[in-house]
Amino acid sequence: MHHLVTLGEFLRAARARLEPADAGFPATARRRVAGLRREELAQLAGVSVDYYTRLEQGRSRSASRAVLDSLASALRLDDAERVHLFDLAARPERVHRPSSPRRQRVAPVVEQVLARLDAAYCPAFVLGRRTDVLAGNHLATALITDFAALPEHERNQARFVFLDPYARELYADWEGVAADTAAMLRMDAGRHGADPELSELVGDLSRQSPVFRRLWADQRVTERTEGTKTYHHPVVGELTVTYQAMSVAGEEDQTLFVYTAPDGTADDTALRLLATWAPSPASPD
Repeated sequence: MHHLVTLGEFLRAARARLEPADAGFPATARRRVAGLRREELAQLAGVSVDYYTRLEQGRSRSASRAVLDSLASALRLDDAERVHLFDLAARPERVHRPSSPRRQRVAPVVEQVLARLDAAYCPAFVLGRRTDVLAGNHLATALITDFAALPEHERNQARFVFLDPYARELYADWEGVAADTAAMLRMDAGRHGADPELSELVGDLSRQSPVFRRLWADQRVTERTEGTKTYHHPVVGELTVTYQAMSVAGEEDQTLFVYTAPDGTADDTALRLLATWAPSPASPD
């Protein structure tokens, strides 16, 4: 079964990012590859060079939790990278899972929450697998774009960020947003690497966006939980929001993003102005 990402590819990329001096090895001018050598990483992880080589080359499809923990520590993986490592290592056990999961839908109660957040001047939306935009409230549409007006196939955050020229104008730190989006997508690929729709999405982005190709090759992963984001909005100008990402209870792979701004600030005023500018969700226009 073909997968978008493999354990060996991730191990090689993570090994290449380590500086030998930081791991206690001499940084000599004779090194032919970036980062640590295989034998150096095997030494740090407490495994044989032959065993680690087989793992990296895909010739060994099993690794115990203890070995994975040792590799994660040796590679200095963060929490998201560690989860991704375990996802990739566990994949052979998942071959009986459906390759194309059921179509995701947002529960009515979540739709109600999104509407209530409109009344609180909080843009909010739900992302599913493949960074698909499953739903968004009135204010999120006004702040970002009207995903609901697009064909269902195109209602996707990654497609918007990498393929819509407006995204480069909208996000003050487009490069940072693009890197985070590619890393989120790769994290998803670790869990659902055999999903044909995910393969199609990655293929489309790779063909049409040189930036995506570069970021995808970096093998970076992330799970966004909180942070800030600045927009250059054509109507209300520059505004910065704080976001929180929360898993939707009872729904696998659905994340609710809620944007807020402190009361009384210029950013809060911009959101309130945006709410008055945007057309009503019930409007035919």
